[in-house]
Amino acid sequence: MSVNVLFIGDIFAKSGRSCINKLLPDLLKEYNVDYCIANAENASHGRGLSMAAADEILEAGVDFLTLGNHAWNNKEIFDFIDSYPIVRPANFSPDLPGKGSCVQVTEFGNIGIINICGRVYMDPCDNPFECALKHIYKLREKTSLIFVDFHAEATAEKIALASYIDGLVTAVIGTHTHVATSDERILPGGTAFITDVGMTGVQDSIIGMKKTGVINKFVLGIPQVFEPASSAATLNAVLITADENSGTAVDIKRISIYSGK
Repeated sequence: MSVNVLFIGDIFAKSGRSCINKLLPDLLKEYNVDYCIANAENASHGRGLSMAAADEILEAGVDFLTLGNHAWNNKEIFDFIDSYPIVRPANFSPDLPGKGSCVQVTEFGNIGIINICGRVYMDPCDNPFECALKHIYKLREKTSLIFVDFHAEATAEKIALASYIDGLVTAVIGTHTHVATSDERILPGGTAFITDVGMTGVQDSIIGMKKTGVINKFVLGIPQVFEPASSAATLNAVLITADENSGTAVDIKRISIYSGK
C-alpha cells in the first residue's frame, strides 16, 4: 500500500492563508492526499503564528504544522504550541515550550514529523545533523514513515543533511528561503528530497513582502517597515508517495498553483 503526503511550503500572511482556503480542498481530493503538512512560521502577518491563523489553516484541511526560525515572533505561540499539532525546530533550546518531533496516529498508521533549523547564515542553534539523527532513531521505534522539515538557508547544508539521513526517513523537505527549487528527486537510499518547496504567498513580492520597503533597505541601508504583499497568491507544495510499510519514498511531485484574482 502507498501513502500520499502533501507538504505545503511556508504559508505567508493573509494572502497565503486565503490561498490555502481557496485551493486546498480540491487539491486534497485531486491527489488523494492521506495527510497534509504545512510550514506556518510566517502565517500571521508574515511574522510568527497566532492561534487564529493556526485554526484557519487547520480548518482548511491541513493536518499538521511546522515552524522555523521565526517560531517565537508572535508571542501568542507560547499559549497554544503545546496543545496544537505543531512542531518547532528540535535543535532549539530544550527549555523552550513545544516539541521538535512527534508521532501522529493516522488511518494508515503512525507518521513521524521532525522540524530542524539550519546553522549556516542562521541564528545559533544546536547541531542539526546530530539532533536530526537522535530524533530519527527515536521515531523509528514507532514508525518508518518520517518527514523532516529542514528550515535552512544554505542549499549545501540542506543537501548534506538529506544525504546524511538518506534511507532513514521518507522525505527531507527544505523550507525557509521562500523560493522554490526544481531539484525534487528520490535519493539513492529511498528518501525524497527537495532543497526548498517554496512559499505559499504572493509571488509578485520580495519573499512575501511588498517590494518598496525591501528595495529601500538595500538601496539606502537603513531600517524600513516591511509589509506583507496583498494580492492573489501561489500555493507551492510537494506530493510525496511512499510505501506504507517500509517508509521508502517512491515518488515526489512538485506542485505550484496560482489562486487567481
